[in-house]
Amino acid sequence: MLTGLLHTHSLLRYILLAFILISIFKSFSGWVGKKPYLPGDKKVALFTLIAAHLQLVIGLILYFGNNWHSNIGAAMKDSGLRFWSVEHMAMMLIAIALITVGYSAAKRGKDDEAKHKKIAIFFLLALIIIFLAIPWPFPLWSSVTRGWMPGM
Repeated sequence: MLTGLLHTHSLLRYILLAFILISIFKSFSGWVGKKPYLPGDKKVALFTLIAAHLQLVIGLILYFGNNWHSNIGAAMKDSGLRFWSVEHMAMMLIAIALITVGYSAAKRGKDDEAKHKKIAIFFLLALIIIFLAIPWPFPLWSSVTRGWMPGM
């Protein structure tokens, strides 16, 4: 079961990245171009929020199912275990919080420009953190790597 969830989690990252990139593009173009905040803009941001929260739920199941939380002290000595038990989890929680705050702030925005601005800024910050936290097939800032899909 955990293997299937890991594959789902890995596949869903590409869906989330596509939604967040589309949201950022639409929001920056709306903000700079002084365009109205349309229902389509809100839907893309909502789908980004849903994909992020779905990733969180699957990630939490994997986190607790693989017992990465059980021995944090020992994990701090091993860079691979530390990445999964602390770094990946903390950065993704921060990114999902930024997406949630950005979406909520945009809903309460006073005008269309403010709504586009909130989505653009918060989602861009979340994207930067997500890019740092994904275990890419090539080393970025962490020594932990994983193929484009696990097990492949």
